[in-house]
Amino acid sequence: MWTSGEILEGEFLTLLGPSGCGKTTTLRMIAGFEDASSGTITVQGERIEDKEPYQRDVNTVFQNYSLFPHLTVFDNVAYGPSIRKVPKAEIRQRVTEMLHLVQMDGYEKRKPDALSGGQKQRVAIARALINNPRVLLLDEPLGALDLKLRKQMQIELKRLQRKLGITFVYVTHDQEEAMTMSDRIAVMRGGVILQIGAPMEIYDRPNCRFVADFIGESNIIDGTVRRVDGKRIEVETADGIVLTQGEGFREGEKVCVSIRPEYICLSDTPREGFTLHARIKDFIYMGTVIKTSLDLPHGQELKLSRFEADPTLHEGDERYIWWDTEKSVLIHMEGGAV
Repeated sequence: MWTSGEILEGEFLTLLGPSGCGKTTTLRMIAGFEDASSGTITVQGERIEDKEPYQRDVNTVFQNYSLFPHLTVFDNVAYGPSIRKVPKAEIRQRVTEMLHLVQMDGYEKRKPDALSGGQKQRVAIARALINNPRVLLLDEPLGALDLKLRKQMQIELKRLQRKLGITFVYVTHDQEEAMTMSDRIAVMRGGVILQIGAPMEIYDRPNCRFVADFIGESNIIDGTVRRVDGKRIEVETADGIVLTQGEGFREGEKVCVSIRPEYICLSDTPREGFTLHARIKDFIYMGTVIKTSLDLPHGQELKLSRFEADPTLHEGDERYIWWDTEKSVLIHMEGGAV
């Protein structure tokens, strides 16, 4: 569980989790739109939980853009400095710089209704950045965009964040989006952050069953620890013996083994430490990868992913399953740390 609650200066942190897990509520508490029931919120050492939203040095970008429909692009972006009584010459300079930064030069006189979804989102980002906030909060800002534009904006947002050096706190339920953009990801469920770390760490070393299942695609096999030999651990499952690695486990303990589809291997004969076998169910062409569905004897389905088709495999064939034990993750059934 994340206990320090510290977001690093200048990082891109993503709050990731299913609907209702508390990620947007957390963002709204930082912004001042929700009251925190306990604890403190500080920005660079300054407590802000008792301040009004406009008094906090943070800005928010929403999914629905929240642009003023009756104002031009220029006036929308200029709104913040205008109410702060910034001189007009400085406002014009700052608006021009912001629109150039988000690649919206030449759109100053247009109204929001004349813009595409991606263009509206760029204007909303420019409006949020013009006051130079210490923290920019983004609540699923790309959710309304089509897939191609969404992927393009993901890359542009990350580049923008690196260029400006502003701390971004981003909310999404999209695992791929979080993996693409984040310096660190905080995986949430039920108002609790279960794990926080770099995308590769979260993907390769999940600390509980929920994180292993939620991030990307994973095969999770339940079993019981059969033998412990240092870090080498044999696990007995309903369909056979598998081998993995771990620390802090005891014989007889209920566990689950997480193995990603790209790490599963097939062979004609059992490998040392593995007696698991399966029947090939079907093949699914996904464009970038080919996914193979494997049926275990007791009905569980496993997934195997490859970039190219294996001409030696056919539907109905039976093969033994194994993997590099360093690629699998052994997890306490009660969800403790790896």
